[in-house]
Amino acid sequence: MKIAMIGTGYVGLVSGVCFSDFGHEVICVDKDPRKIEMLERGEVPIYEPGLDTLMAKNVEAGRLSFTLDLKAAIDGADAVFIAVGTPTRRGDGHADLTYVMAAAEEIAKTADHYIVVVTKSTVPVGTNRKVAEAMAAANPALEFDVASNPEFLREGAAIDDFMKPDRVVVGVETDRAAKVMEDIYRPLYLREFPIIVTDLESAEMIKYAANAFLATKITFINEIAALCEKTGADVKQVSKGMGLDGRIGNKFLHAGPGYGGSCFPKDTKALARIGQDHAAPMSIVETVIKVNEDTKRRMIDKLLDLCGGSFRGKTVAVLGVTFKPNTDDMRDAPALTIVPALVGGGASVRVVDPQGRREGEALLPSVAWHDDPYRAAESADLLVILTEWNEFRALDLSRIAAGMAAPRLADLRNIYSAADARAAGFTAYDSIGRAGFDAM
Repeated sequence: MKIAMIGTGYVGLVSGVCFSDFGHEVICVDKDPRKIEMLERGEVPIYEPGLDTLMAKNVEAGRLSFTLDLKAAIDGADAVFIAVGTPTRRGDGHADLTYVMAAAEEIAKTADHYIVVVTKSTVPVGTNRKVAEAMAAANPALEFDVASNPEFLREGAAIDDFMKPDRVVVGVETDRAAKVMEDIYRPLYLREFPIIVTDLESAEMIKYAANAFLATKITFINEIAALCEKTGADVKQVSKGMGLDGRIGNKFLHAGPGYGGSCFPKDTKALARIGQDHAAPMSIVETVIKVNEDTKRRMIDKLLDLCGGSFRGKTVAVLGVTFKPNTDDMRDAPALTIVPALVGGGASVRVVDPQGRREGEALLPSVAWHDDPYRAAESADLLVILTEWNEFRALDLSRIAAGMAAPRLADLRNIYSAADARAAGFTAYDSIGRAGFDAM
């Protein structure tokens, strides 16, 4: 089949590359000439493990190409996927559908044959019907169907998630559209991965409900962690005991400095707003949003305590600023709250992140970037572990502590224990929901 993918951001590029690996002819379209030029040179504008290799393979096979020309991409296509951004709209928390609606109208004005327009972007309930209305208004003679096909890709594991999904969700209204989507996902049908075919509204809601639930699990364990610190319990043991219950499961029960990224922050805000608009308040989700922001600010208090109540004149080494490992994504990362607080408080901040510098230099302009955690920690007054990259999981803590002006450790990902820190020579230590030196 021939597929046009509008948008070469994270979702569009990963989806386009993976569809081409299914054997489809895929043309990825973008309005940004720099992105298209980069992709045509074989360069990937985002960091996602394995994506560069898979992209090169399918370009070489002739199944994958990139263009600025929407008409050329749509010509003869069986389906056009809309995979453009839906950021949180300023002022009201709604998802901004400007790019989605613009793409839909442009497709309608360009297409001259039956086509299935598939919304891959995360959109509020009711959006696909609005897409259909906008397309019909833009070109009343066009024969088309609209489908909802939300993505469930984890950054850092997106290719595996696409090729071996927990489920594929397809919202359609006609048998004809359902058949097109079945043909597109035929490799997954043949391998019997779960594929849910439902109505448009349910498909839209599944995406928001799933992300909100996962954000709730993260926020819940972070609140439990705060209580553990007050009561002497160990959140890692609590998480383990909870996760062994099959009704709960162990995923997303790792305490940390709060969730971030491209999905959870904007999707929880959008779902809360949808609830308000329909007089069905999402009270739990609204609380999750608040508690997550409180969690980030609580991390600042931890660092202040370790620094004796003031950051002024202190040198702080921060390991990791992306919202999670194996991605270069800085969107709503806890680092964007914590690092500016350090700088604003008068600290000199050094940052080490394997992939975060490309976005981080603009987002964190007042920090010094280092490649080596040991060099970054030299003569520092505090070491902060903020993202659990593998590179930070087996550090020589004794070497780091020996080189610091004041060997203090804030492990905000619970990689190392208080015993590890004390044995290495650290004089002060804090983590999330676990005992510090005082309890040893």
